[in-house]
Amino acid sequence: METRKVQVTGGSTYTVSLPKDWARRNDVSGGSVIEFYPEEESLLLTPSSEAERVEGTLDITGLAEAELTRAVVTMYVSGFDVITLETSRVSAAQRRTIRQTTQGLVGLEVIGETSEHVQLRDLLDSSELSMHSAITRMRLVSTTMLSDAVTALLEDDADLAADVVQRDDDVDRLWSMVSRVFRSVLRDPGAAATIGLDRETAFDYHSSARQLERVGDHATKIATHAESLSAPPEDAAEAIRALHGEAAEVVDVAMDALLEEDSDSATQLANDARQQVAGIDELARTVDDEIRQLEPQEAQLLGLVVDSLSRSADYGGNIAETALQKAAPKP
Repeated sequence: METRKVQVTGGSTYTVSLPKDWARRNDVSGGSVIEFYPEEESLLLTPSSEAERVEGTLDITGLAEAELTRAVVTMYVSGFDVITLETSRVSAAQRRTIRQTTQGLVGLEVIGETSEHVQLRDLLDSSELSMHSAITRMRLVSTTMLSDAVTALLEDDADLAADVVQRDDDVDRLWSMVSRVFRSVLRDPGAAATIGLDRETAFDYHSSARQLERVGDHATKIATHAESLSAPPEDAAEAIRALHGEAAEVVDVAMDALLEEDSDSATQLANDARQQVAGIDELARTVDDEIRQLEPQEAQLLGLVVDSLSRSADYGGNIAETALQKAAPKP
């Protein structure tokens, strides 16, 4: 760490010198323009530069299906604006996978193809991406998925169950977008100013979005089980319905706390959500007692449903914990 003394020039101008090594590494010299970004008691600075597209190249030789999908998503989330995927010969299967993956990522489009490469480009400006809107949308989609998955199970609605499984792509798309924006905020102070969030809030939203993405995953698991199960007996169905109601309320109250601007109200809501989580385990045991009386295979699958609902409540508790930290006084 280096320190500098603040000088006062002209009676009203505060000046401080920049470390020479840092200036040289970042091509800062006489006449260079420096951008300043105030964050409460901190002041971040970075050399001014014209916005340039960040380009990245990835060798996809031997990558197929899930591995190739993960590679494209990783490049997108890492913040590359132009992604070139190259190999000696891009197979038809690889092209299909790349196109399917691209369709699941906000703003990413295929802009060029040859026999040896596929080039992708993010067509959205970061200022057009709102973490607040994305996490609000994730909340709606994931909680609706959870509700519909339970309904599909209890009413033996295979079509609704299949629809829930398909909607998981919407949650994943939003999660990838939030991750991309969050990483850009970490790298570039200007990105935080562009999206109108400080870095701590961006972290809180990113952390909570991860929990919502997991709620969506468990809704998908429940829907998958619903496709192979008949509607359970009324007593078991009522117990599962009650457990879902409690779990969904934890997530909703926790999200209310996270998005609440008044710190006192946010703290109260977050504590309410955490207290609700404490009663979920007892309720889950009651449901287990009901389903234990059923045929073994059915009881096993319904036990997995109970586990998914309990875990969803836990994820809501994690969001509540984040909300408490967000509302806490800053040191």
